[in-house]
Amino acid sequence: MPIERTAQDPSALPRQIGWFTASCVLVSNVVGSGIFTTTGFMARDLGHPGLILSVWLVGALIALAGALSYSELGAAFPVAGGEYVYLRRAYGPFVGFLSGWTSFTIGFSAAIAAGAVSFTAYLLQLFPLGDEGGTPSAIIALALLWSITGFHLAGVGAGGLLQRTLTVLKVGAILALISAGLIVGNGDWTHLRLTDTHPVPGTGQYVVSLIFALYAYSGWNAAAYLAGEMTDPARTIPWTTIGGTLFVALLYLVMNGFYFYALPVTELAKPPLLPVADKVAKALLGLDAGRFVTAILCLSIAGAVSAMVWAGPRVYYAMAQDGLIPSLFAKTPGMERTPAYAILLQSLWASVLILTGSFERLVIYSGTVLMIFSALAVGAVPTLRHQEPNLPRPYRTPLYPLVPGFYLLVATVIVGNALYERPMEASLGIATVLAGTPLYMLWQRIRRIGRAQDLPAQHN
Repeated sequence: MPIERTAQDPSALPRQIGWFTASCVLVSNVVGSGIFTTTGFMARDLGHPGLILSVWLVGALIALAGALSYSELGAAFPVAGGEYVYLRRAYGPFVGFLSGWTSFTIGFSAAIAAGAVSFTAYLLQLFPLGDEGGTPSAIIALALLWSITGFHLAGVGAGGLLQRTLTVLKVGAILALISAGLIVGNGDWTHLRLTDTHPVPGTGQYVVSLIFALYAYSGWNAAAYLAGEMTDPARTIPWTTIGGTLFVALLYLVMNGFYFYALPVTELAKPPLLPVADKVAKALLGLDAGRFVTAILCLSIAGAVSAMVWAGPRVYYAMAQDGLIPSLFAKTPGMERTPAYAILLQSLWASVLILTGSFERLVIYSGTVLMIFSALAVGAVPTLRHQEPNLPRPYRTPLYPLVPGFYLLVATVIVGNALYERPMEASLGIATVLAGTPLYMLWQRIRRIGRAQDLPAQHN
């Protein structure tokens, strides 16, 4: 059994995070670059505004099903660590360790490195300080990472202020762009009825587009990692997770409607596909509007990096509390009692990935692996209801078992499609997860040796 932490436990993190700060972490973690870059690919593959909007709506329903399920788990286990805690409780320490290992190698550190480098690429479009990929680029990426790390090392107060500021600025800038485009721009709502001349796309193309949407929705579970620091977690976790996911879904649907107001689907499907928000802004507001979109992207990515720098170390902190990694990473030195060593561990590894560029391979196949672990976490809802029927559950997933069942069905289809369509990337992702097995066995052996050496000393 995992070690239970109480408010009086000196190793527990102080409960200082309210619903608004937790919501900012979730919104920033979700709203990165995906919504600004993926609709062009959907326009090329699907060719119909109605189909594209349905993809974003289905993606929202999938994310909401996950959020409803995670809310039950988070309210039942209001401690730091997120899905690591749920998987350890439901399936044992080995699966929990692999979840934490995946969070460290793929889920957070690689995503932070990718985000920092993406931030640099967009910033260099605004301020041409050097070539993308050169030394100045690496310096800027590291400066972003370590300045954000500094805020979170300073404690929840400083980190929360940074997160709230970045999130409010990000959402405000997006709403300002939409408002300006609708008021000043010369778009046309009849674009929503226009389609391309290609045949109706098949199921495979729809699933690929859904994977793009789920990439943009990823991070809806971010608040669960901070459960051990939330005030009134039984209420805050469900409100934050469900409300934040619904807010993002509404924002995404509005953004896509705005795209089709600006340009017909045939124009969105023309290369370059990636900078879809840039094309829309220029069409409605002129060439200079592209720089504003680039600035929004910089803000958006910085907010996402900050959310991951904050959330990820809570997993390693919880693992260290349970003895699955060295206890150093459970220490909370200083007055602020923040898991400083876990934060430093993650930022150091992300820095290595920034400098070596090896994070790119991780990013390519991360989606399959993260879907597997989120599905295991959702599967923990029925598993724990069976194993621990008397466990206090302040919040219960509505429409059980339909909601977790829907999520598990979709996850199975997506993982199966990835293994069939992209077997190399999917297999490498699974291999990365399994690479944690010898580390787990080695650490368990070290712990056994340590306990064996302690026993004679205690008898003496």
